[in-house]
Amino acid sequence: MAKASIVSVVITLAVVALAFWLNPTPEQHREQIRQAIAERSPVAGLLGLGAFTAFVSHYHPLGVASYTMVNQRLVSIGAFGVVVVLESMPAQ
Repeated sequence: MAKASIVSVVITLAVVALAFWLNPTPEQHREQIRQAIAERSPVAGLLGLGAFTAFVSHYHPLGVASYTMVNQRLVSIGAFGVVVVLESMPAQ
């Protein structure tokens, strides 16, 4: 039974370490925001609204995950190297 507990602890520590290592950077969040806005509205993409929104976003790392905010609204969340841009992005 003790061997199984040690294996569980080692696996848990490895997953947490991997989450810290793969936590998306501010630039990864900003790039995903730019791409999402350009995909949702080609005109907004041409006008550079995605770049503007990405520029004014505020990155918040949580160690194993991260998120960005614009105008006190959640824009993107990220963990394990993946960034998800939320549907309800604030209009600029």
